[in-house]
Amino acid sequence: MKSKVTVSFMLMGILFSMCLVLSNILAVKQFQVLGLPSTAGLIIFPISYVINDCITEVWGFRKARLIIWIAFAVNFLAILLFQISVALPPASHWMMQDSYAAVLAQTPRIAFASLLAFLVGSFLNAYVMSRMKIMHHGKKFGQRAIASTVLGELADTFVFTTVGFLFVIPLNVVLQIIVVETIAKIAFEILVLPITRRVVNYVKLIEGTDVYDEDISYSVIKIKDI
Repeated sequence: MKSKVTVSFMLMGILFSMCLVLSNILAVKQFQVLGLPSTAGLIIFPISYVINDCITEVWGFRKARLIIWIAFAVNFLAILLFQISVALPPASHWMMQDSYAAVLAQTPRIAFASLLAFLVGSFLNAYVMSRMKIMHHGKKFGQRAIASTVLGELADTFVFTTVGFLFVIPLNVVLQIIVVETIAKIAFEILVLPITRRVVNYVKLIEGTDVYDEDISYSVIKIKDI
């Protein structure tokens, strides 16, 4: 297995981290889908799961684990810098402090919910994708991508919504957000599956690799094992 960082791997890692940071900003906006509540993070966060599937399928769980922790670190740094920028005293002529803070100033609870949900959902998605690849001998990519997304997105949405909003907004709204966002994210995965399959096959071809995670540790903390 190649240990060097290729252009394809680097680009997917960058996109994965970018999607995570942007999803946290977009999630501030709440809107309705067919009359049901959701957040604007819905429009970009599912892309991170497609990228997660691609990384795990091509390079294996160990590389996915590395990217997940890198994205976690990037997101943590972004949240920290957002809080510092909000805390800076505004210039006397600048009248947008309240609006700026409303978008970027996350409460500790929301920040914790976001980071925890990302780790739980991303690692579950990568684990299921990896194990099912071995189980199906590398076949049935579509089934594996959808199954991993169902479990990963459900776990992510459940953790973020309950940890972040339980007892803050009505329970029925919390449950509606979990259901609406999970269904929408899974629908997105199914919709873009033909594109995902083509991207995976192309990357496998140019990379010359197709990793099967046999006899590896699935511990999430073994970052150096790549």
